[in-house]
Amino acid sequence: MPNVTVVGTQWGDEGKGKIVDWLSEKADIVVRFQGGHNAGHTLVVDGITYKLKLLPSGIVRKNKISIIGNGVVIDPWALLEEIKQIEKLGIKITNKNLYIAENATLILPLHRELDGIREDAKNTDNIGTTRRGIGPAYEDKIGRRGIRVMDLSNKINLSKKIDMILFHHNLIRKSLKKKLVNKKKLMGDLNKISSKILQYSKPVWKKIDEFKKKKKIILFEGAQGMLLDIDHGTYPFVTSSNTVAGAASAGAGCGPDTMNYVLGIVKAYTTRVGEGPFPTELRNEIGDKIGRKGKEFGTVTNRKRRCGWFDAVLVKQTCIISGTKGIALTKIDVLDGLKDLYICVAYKLNGKKIDYFPSSLQDQNKVKPIYKRFNGWLTSTKGIKNWKNLPKNAQKYIKFIKNYCGVRISSISTSPKREDTILLENPFKK
Repeated sequence: MPNVTVVGTQWGDEGKGKIVDWLSEKADIVVRFQGGHNAGHTLVVDGITYKLKLLPSGIVRKNKISIIGNGVVIDPWALLEEIKQIEKLGIKITNKNLYIAENATLILPLHRELDGIREDAKNTDNIGTTRRGIGPAYEDKIGRRGIRVMDLSNKINLSKKIDMILFHHNLIRKSLKKKLVNKKKLMGDLNKISSKILQYSKPVWKKIDEFKKKKKIILFEGAQGMLLDIDHGTYPFVTSSNTVAGAASAGAGCGPDTMNYVLGIVKAYTTRVGEGPFPTELRNEIGDKIGRKGKEFGTVTNRKRRCGWFDAVLVKQTCIISGTKGIALTKIDVLDGLKDLYICVAYKLNGKKIDYFPSSLQDQNKVKPIYKRFNGWLTSTKGIKNWKNLPKNAQKYIKFIKNYCGVRISSISTSPKREDTILLENPFKK
């Protein structure tokens, strides 16, 4: 049975929670490979709701191993609080079912503070970050001054590394007339939690190799969406990591041959949260209606999401970049009752028609969507579990997405409930 990599194909919030929940039941190992605690998803298992941010979805199931890979940046205090909250719901978390990559980079209080300082600065563009320190932590990782999980095991080495990171951060703080970071307090705070974090620390790359040899089924779980990718997204209005499927290999420490099937989660319309380009955005009553019906508010931030028509150009582009084999289409029921539906099939830029989303921010802001109109189905699809029972107009809408993007439809979600799913192709079967 092949291993599966799950990624969002839009700007995140595609409804990965429900799909990942179903997949995690089938898998033996679940691996988070990028991002931080800025992206969350909600799982409902046996009537209990779990809101996860850093912990992989496999953690809520018995006899599964959950792994936080080296590509993730970890706020240790946020992680310990999340573990505490999940344990209150009856889930026992130990070093037998949770592994943390020893070489994963830590998010420190100074990263969260710098995030807020930048977002509040009047002379910079507002990126719309979650102010959780993810970006600054990745910067320190790439700048080779980051504090990693393994560093917590040696106080002398930790002290030297903190000197390095404070040399950089205190220069910035001094120039902005902000209070300098107190090394003694930071050292004390880290030493208090070091043993709690280190108990989960492991050479994750080695463990994954062992699981491969034992023919274990591995689910690689991405956060956010591909249009927030640092290289392929709407830069600079993006996250600070690679969110494409290829990042799973580097972010978990295994060869690309480990990932056999890429499943792209696709919402039946388009949303994004925060700032940045959005060609099909609906700033009108229809956009508000979709937002209300789809309950488009962030799991972590509760921020209202911007809503718009389905952008097939963007989804086709992200599917190509990630090598997507199957699409899990979500929230089709949110479009129930709309008389007219539209799908963006191309753009107009400077008077010319183009069939891709350009990389330049200036061009991204200038493109005008070219739409194809579809008749709505004016009836409920909620709870439908069989393709044949979908309204004909809903079938036409879905078939067009499949044909335009050139990717098979793996499943169709017709409500937030796990059982309300039309399964057309099982990703775990060859």
